Amino acid sequence: MSKTNLWRKPDTMSIVFIVLAALILLFIFAPPLKTVFSSSPGMLWSTLLQEDVYSSILLTISAALIATLIGLFLGVPLAYLLARHQFRGKGFLEAIIDVPIVIPHSAAGVALLFVFGSNFLLGKIFHSIGIDFFGAFAGVVIAMMFVSVPFLIDSAKEGFKGVDVRLEKVARTLGASSWKSFFRISLPLARRSIFSGSVMMWARGISEFGAILILAYHVPFLGHNPVVAPILVADRFNYGLEYARPVAALVILISLIVFIVLRTMAYRGEKA
Repeated sequence: MSKTNLWRKPDTMSIVFIVLAALILLFIFAPPLKTVFSSSPGMLWSTLLQEDVYSSILLTISAALIATLIGLFLGVPLAYLLARHQFRGKGFLEAIIDVPIVIPHSAAGVALLFVFGSNFLLGKIFHSIGIDFFGAFAGVVIAMMFVSVPFLIDSAKEGFKGVDVRLEKVARTLGASSWKSFFRISLPLARRSIFSGSVMMWARGISEFGAILILAYHVPFLGHNPVVAPILVADRFNYGLEYARPVAALVILISLIVFIVLRTMAYRGEKA
């Protein structure tokens, strides 16, 4: 279907839709932009140099990155299976994958404690090899991963669905193994969707609050005991809006810059 130029002689419906679109865009952009520009560059810089602020931002970004890498390693195979195979209970499994999106995230933190807490089976197993989750960096990672990995799996699944299965079959008839077919054909052709899902997973991870609040509040990190950025903003808000404003502006600005750069890369990859 051909596309028309929106600005060339728009009809009445297009004009109405443009106005409504402008309103929702204003609703989306106005709060973060107003927050960012409410603080001067000097104030933002001095805030960034504060120990609890920069350690919090580094903790948040690094934990979200590790959660995304683990999500890629575990989620991409699941996405491929869902895209390529039919089996009993597939619809139920796909619904289960999206459960973390609808669970209140404070409740998700409690649920994670019942699995990864030191008094429970998996928690005991990991503790025996020196990995703890409650009040630890690993707890931040699994909390971020739990609430954000559905975005990666769903995007990767759609990417694999878009790869013609006949290409894989031809490769197999020419002697390629299933592994070689996956890494040489399926994965490269679905990489854009996987990358887009990874960006969404990372972005969702850095914004997590509730599950981390329950599972890992202050955590040892780089010789400090910071909290993740969303909790830091909430903590500072307890002392007043003016105290929280520069931290919120800094977190929004950094998140926007990284997110826009990554989404631009994904968009250009789709156009290539």
